[in-house]
Order: sequence, then structure tokens, then C-alpha cells
Amino acid sequence: MAKYSFSVRIWVQKNNQFILSEGRVKLLKLIDKYGSIKKAAEKMEMSYRHAWGIIKKINEALGKEVVESIRGGTSGGRTVLTSSGREVIEHYDVRAKAVDVISRFGPRPAITVDGVIIKDRKILLIQRKNEPFKGSYALPGGFVDYKEPVEDAVVREVEEETGLQTKIKRMIGVYSAPDRDPRGHTISVVYEMAIKGGKVKAGSDAKSLKWFKLNELPKVAFDHKDIIYDSIKQKKK
Repeated sequence: MAKYSFSVRIWVQKNNQFILSEGRVKLLKLIDKYGSIKKAAEKMEMSYRHAWGIIKKINEALGKEVVESIRGGTSGGRTVLTSSGREVIEHYDVRAKAVDVISRFGPRPAITVDGVIIKDRKILLIQRKNEPFKGSYALPGGFVDYKEPVEDAVVREVEEETGLQTKIKRMIGVYSAPDRDPRGHTISVVYEMAIKGGKVKAGSDAKSLKWFKLNELPKVAFDHKDIIYDSIKQKKK
């Protein structure tokens, strides 16, 4: 009997207009990596004109610019993704990971990590730049990469979102309610982190960063307020 294999591909569209697929996402990520449309086009073995044409089509379908040029500096400037570009790629990546898992194993929850950083009775929170909960504050964290230990993932995610180099102090808990994330079922492994170095600086997924007093928390996304309260309770024991 012949053996069959199956593959599933997804794309992003808006008002029935095609915006992104795997190839377009790869182009945008290469532009952001190298800071150059020309370099990204070379890596994908296409002309600069073709690459720029793709970007224009994405902009038109999305109704927003996905790349921007930053002038000045010793290198003469670079081209990077806009917040809209990062947001639409995030939407694609989250769903692509979910579809990949479902196509191979059936529906499965995604694994995430979050870091609790408390210093002088204050906690460091990021203001989310993208949906869901855009504008609300949250713990720094994100999705675990394939073949990446959760212990490495939380250190990586915290540094990417806050600029701080940290190490794990203790595990606070595992949070797995099926409805905790509107994007789908996610299980988060949460750690309290100790600062080793670095400087506080908002990363690509954060609009801003701010230290909040533990008794004066802002509007917090997901179930992160419960996580913070659990962390405080555990420290008192």
C-alpha cells in the first residue's frame, strides 16, 4: 500500500486579502535580522525589486507599513520591522506553531514561560505592544522554542523583553487553565528570577517597562495578577 504524507500551510489575511505566508514571513524576518532589504533579498535568492514589491503588497493588504528605515549612525542606517510588522508576524508564528503541532499530533497546548522579577518590594512588568491585551501590563515571558528547556527559555525571554540578564531563584508554579490565553490553550511554567546584570530596556514585544509597588499593581493581562499574588504568598512563608 502506498504511503502518503500530509502537510498543512497557513496564511494571514485581512478583509479576505492575502497578507502573509511562510515565504513572506521569512523575508520580513531576514530584513529585521540584517537591517537591509537588499541583503534579505540576496538570502532568499530574489531581486531587490521583487522583495520591495512583496513589501508593498503586504503594506497595501494590511493597511499599515511593516518596515521602516532608520537613518544615521556609523553604518548609515538600517531597515527594521515596525510594530505592525512584528504584530502580524507574531500572529502568524503563534498559529503556525499550533497548526504544526495539531497536524502532527492532534490538538496540544503550547508551552510558555514567565519570569517574576521583584526588587525592593517592586515588580518589573512589561506593557504589551501587541494583542492580546495590547496596552496592558504583563510578566516578561513567551513561548518555549522546540527542543529548548524551559529553564533556558525563561532566561532568554526575560532578557529579550527587559534587557536584563537573570538566573532562576525558584519555580513559582505551573499555570494551565485552558482559557487563560485567548489565543489558545497555553501552559506556563513560572519562575522567580534574580538579576545578574544588564540594563532595563524594553524589547521588541514590549511597549514599555515599569517597576510597580506590589500593593499598587496596574491592569494585568492573562492570569498574571494571580501569579504575582502566588509569588508574594510563597515569599511570606
